[in-house]
This record gives sequence, C-alpha cells and structure tokens, in this order.
Amino acid sequence: MQAAGQCGRRLAALALATAALAVAPRGDAAEYAAIPAGSLASVLAGDADAGPARIDAFAMRTRPVTNAEFLAFVTGERKWRRARVPAIFADGSYLNRWRGPTALGENAKTDQPVVSVSWFAAQAFCEAEGGRLPTWQEWEYVAAADATHRDARSDPAWRARILAWYSHPSGALLQPVGGEPNTYGVRDMHGLVWEWVDDFNSLLVSVDSRDQGDPDKLQFCGAGAISLKDRDNYAVLMRVALLSSLGAADTTNNLGFRCVRPGAGENK
Repeated sequence: MQAAGQCGRRLAALALATAALAVAPRGDAAEYAAIPAGSLASVLAGDADAGPARIDAFAMRTRPVTNAEFLAFVTGERKWRRARVPAIFADGSYLNRWRGPTALGENAKTDQPVVSVSWFAAQAFCEAEGGRLPTWQEWEYVAAADATHRDARSDPAWRARILAWYSHPSGALLQPVGGEPNTYGVRDMHGLVWEWVDDFNSLLVSVDSRDQGDPDKLQFCGAGAISLKDRDNYAVLMRVALLSSLGAADTTNNLGFRCVRPGAGENK
C-alpha cells in the first residue's frame, strides 16, 4: 500500500511537471500563457448551429512572433531563408521587408511582429518551438476576451476599439509587440497584425451544402465570410474573409502569426 501511494505521488508530480513545461518558457524562449478549457459560440454559422464548441485547455504565445525570433529561426534553418525557400512554400514577397535573407533592415525592427511569412514557414517555426499554429476556434476563443472578460464580443466599446485599427493605413510602420494584455495575459490579438491559423483553408463554408466547392465564390475575398452568424461583427468578418482568400504559400505585409502548445488550465 505504501509503495502504491508513493507511485501515485510520483505520477502526480510528473503530471504537474509536464503541465508546467507546456506553458513555461524554455531558456530564453517566448512566454506562453495557459488558456483554460471552455466553450465558444463561434461566429461561423456551421459551428454555431451545432451549439457551442468545446475548447480544450492549451497554451498560447503571449505575443506574436517577432522579426528577431524569426531571424534566429532562419539563421539555424537555412531552408527557410528568403533566398532558399522553394516557391511552393512561399511566394515572391516572402520576408520582403527584410534587407536580406539574414538581415532585418530599417523596415523590419527586431521587436516588430514578423510579417510577409507563409503558412508553411509559420508552421515550421512553431514546430521547431515545440508547438503548432492555433486553430481558428482556439484563436477566436482567446481573441474574444478583453482585459476583464473572457467573451467581450457583445460589448460595443470592444468592437469600436478593434474597428479603430481599420482606420490606419495598411502600409504604415508596424508598432512593436507588447500591447495591453487581455484577461488571459495574451497581447496584440487585435490592432497590430492579422495572424495565420492552422485551419485557415477550412473557413470557406456555407449554411447551404449545395454551395460547397462553388468556384465562383473563390473569386471573391469575402467568400469565406458568407456563413458568419454575427454579421454585425465586421472585424471578425474581415479576418475570416482574408484568411479564406489565401493559399498556404501566400504572404502579405500585415499577416504574422503566433504559436500554441498543448497545456493545462482550469476548467470553467
């Protein structure tokens, strides 16, 4: 009995250590925040019609990946340098704000979010960091929060702050990462850059199954947003529209990313 008790305590300690590793920085690695499990009434009609989606606990980078962090990645992973990456994995605008394949320059400061990076490159970075890109539902779940509420989407002030970002020219110099944290301790979900999600190419959905695969809809940037339940939420509509219009090798000057890892959080 005593041996069984010791074994149980060791297993419990191992479980706690594993959970801590999932959310703790590794050496000088990025900070991750523990995101508790919960439910999400997604703005995508197909998800909302089925009821709130269950979101398992995970850990998310508190800030988007920066130029300095991506520079360190491509320095060690030569195949992801601008001069080496095949066209099938990144288009001709890949890292175009950098001065060179391993040089940032005036238009890409170390503490700015990295942009002009393809889905393939973003996923490779996250895998090298022991993670992956977030799913749309994981991203939406965290992005719904403000400084005090886990779901602030019905708050007109929350929407107004997000929409204010759209008044800034897309070619303006990017601000450094590190905005005000939301209730999870995650920063810059809105107002800095767009962000890749793992399942970006599955957002093109419709409430009518007869519309699926319609090539005419693929000609329009807004096609991915045709199934939004909450059409008053213009900011989310635009994000879905952008992501659903992209290919995995595409890059834009205002599209970055952050990573997630499996992790433990309180169930609420």
